Amino acid sequence: MIVTTTPTVEGYTITGYYGIVFGEVISGVNILKDLGAGLRNVFGGRSQGYENELVNAREEALAEMQQRASALGAHAVVGVDIDYEVLGQGDMLMVTASGTAVQLAAKA
Repeated sequence: MIVTTTPTVEGYTITGYYGIVFGEVISGVNILKDLGAGLRNVFGGRSQGYENELVNAREEALAEMQQRASALGAHAVVGVDIDYEVLGQGDMLMVTASGTAVQLAAKA
């Protein structure tokens, strides 16, 4: 399935719209990652634990969005946007992917 942030897909014409599809992931951050991030705040550096959690959550949100589009019969999702939010006391991460599920036909 084609997933793009652009409103069109080069070489294709959009022939049908299925509406907006979403993929949402809420991920908890464990105490060890929290501790490591706290130490990095003091000493500097990147928090690999948080970065890995963010990458995994984003990939899961995109995969869920694609599954929902596929279930509708879509060939692609256009206009994709990814949003990030911190929930609770900073121990939960929410990642949302959204876009428009569309049917495509190759241009002649």
